[in-house]
Amino acid sequence: MNILLIGSGGREHAFAWKLTQSTLCNKLFIAPGNAGTGLCGSNLPVAINDFELLASACVSNEVDLVLVGPEEPLVKGIYDYFKNNAATKHITVIGPSKAASQLEGSKAFAKAFMQRHNIPTAAYGEFTADNYAAGVEYIKGHSLPVVLKADGLAAGKGVLICQNSLEALSEFELMLHRSKFGDAGKKVVVEEFLKGIELSVFVLTDGKNYVLLPEAKDYKRVGEGDTGLNTGGMGAVSPLPFVTDEFLQKVKEKIIEPTVAGLQKDQLDYKGFIFFGLMNDDGEPKVIEYNCRMGDPETEVVIPRIKNDLVELLAATARQTLNEITIETDNRCAAAVVAVSGGYPGEHKTGIPIQGLENEVLENSLVFQAGTKQQGREVFTNGGRVLVVTSFGDSISEAAEQSNYMMEQLYFEGMYCRSDIGYEFP
Repeated sequence: MNILLIGSGGREHAFAWKLTQSTLCNKLFIAPGNAGTGLCGSNLPVAINDFELLASACVSNEVDLVLVGPEEPLVKGIYDYFKNNAATKHITVIGPSKAASQLEGSKAFAKAFMQRHNIPTAAYGEFTADNYAAGVEYIKGHSLPVVLKADGLAAGKGVLICQNSLEALSEFELMLHRSKFGDAGKKVVVEEFLKGIELSVFVLTDGKNYVLLPEAKDYKRVGEGDTGLNTGGMGAVSPLPFVTDEFLQKVKEKIIEPTVAGLQKDQLDYKGFIFFGLMNDDGEPKVIEYNCRMGDPETEVVIPRIKNDLVELLAATARQTLNEITIETDNRCAAAVVAVSGGYPGEHKTGIPIQGLENEVLENSLVFQAGTKQQGREVFTNGGRVLVVTSFGDSISEAAEQSNYMMEQLYFEGMYCRSDIGYEFP
């Protein structure tokens, strides 16, 4: 079949790499893609939210299946657009409907969904400018630290952990009265701070059934030892030593199964990936957030560990036959290290030439491109997160060590990466 992959990051390069390994993949198109995805298929110069042009590209290239990488097109309703368009309604779109995408698009929607379906999460309140005074009183009486979340999409920057009431009240005022996060912060969710170890669990669901994919942990802080500003992700590891069969059973029974059943009960059309951001609170899983797609850079460790044919998995999702699939997983550990532009996540330069991509890649390592673009024979930086190296090893530390070594063979001016990804795991 002919496939269109939407997106342009490291996640999409990992997807493209995996999709092209399938004998079921005839032609792969990526919109808009990057220099790395261009090695796997044909990049199309179409923006991720230009539904009309994306639909037109699907028709002209006889596309059978669309895989949506990032959240924004899903939250804006790409699934519904294709389904309601006579020319594209026959095309399978892997990703939830606009209504179901509110699990990620609205923190308040997600919290209400969890409450309705008895899914364990932090206690919360939600506030707008209309009940601002009630929010102030709620924060004043709240235990510390307290978490403030912009309701909508805020490019991963809309979550604040406040250590004292003064800071919380100040941020609350900035969000609701001074539009700190624009429209995303017109509603604010105030919730209890969950203690424990964070992890990410992923499933692929056909709306009735699901398959559990390898779990992962990502590293959001820019600095070594998890210090500094939050980023889109500086690295990831999989599997996690503390995720036992007993813990996973709790995740399935208390979180995944009620979520999939809740989607059916609420008549939310959902065929695609669900990302569960979880907290392991002394052996008990609680949901921090939902994402309606795969994470980045978690995809770069999860997808390489899956032995199954990805196109077969997506076709089974479309047919609602995932109950017939068994996920086969590489038992080795995987560690991904991200190279970013100097200054990221703040202001950073683009258009810097990248050296070393032509070098031979070590066995058990993969180089995925994220913020890159091809000009002639050269590859240049084109974003904050630029390259991702994923390596396999018998332990997380061994995999991370090889990724760090491989990263040393690559270079661009101002390049920075954390050398301590997976530091807490031997």
